[in-house]
Amino acid sequence: MQRGDRQAGEKACTLVYDELNRIAARELRRERPSHTLVTTALVHEAYLRLAGSESLAIQNRGHFFAIASQQMRRILVDYARARSAQKRDGGVPIGLDEAHIGIAPPDVDLLALHEALLELERIEPRAARVVELRYFGGYTDKEVVEAVGTSLATVRRDWEFARCWLFDRIDSRNQHSQATKT
Repeated sequence: MQRGDRQAGEKACTLVYDELNRIAARELRRERPSHTLVTTALVHEAYLRLAGSESLAIQNRGHFFAIASQQMRRILVDYARARSAQKRDGGVPIGLDEAHIGIAPPDVDLLALHEALLELERIEPRAARVVELRYFGGYTDKEVVEAVGTSLATVRRDWEFARCWLFDRIDSRNQHSQATKT
């Protein structure tokens, strides 16, 4: 698969289909209850994006699932953008008390989270990676340590920093959005 063998990539995806379904189900549980995208569609769309990639440098099983989870997040963000484009107000912003990274309610503003995560990635790439692995990938601290190649203390410090930073950024955006509406 790393050498561009499409058949090897397809075989790898077949072997991990159940895990991809688990990840997709977890991602969709974070969405609003009336979300029209179903688990199978999310898995298949992620698979098509992964299989369509020219050169994926998959390092190991965990890395593959992190990439698959990231693709699912991107699909959900694209879906949310398309949905917001259909609405005039672009959705209802949420307050800090409702936006718990890692314990997301179904109505979390995925676009705001995505934008904040992109900002975080520019200033603290490792902390953003920790969030992606823990929140979107469902990784444990130990799995994040292995994927990132750093100590457990550093992973936990990055996680706490990123959570606080994202809470602040999302809350600031929501306050700004509410102020401009009034």
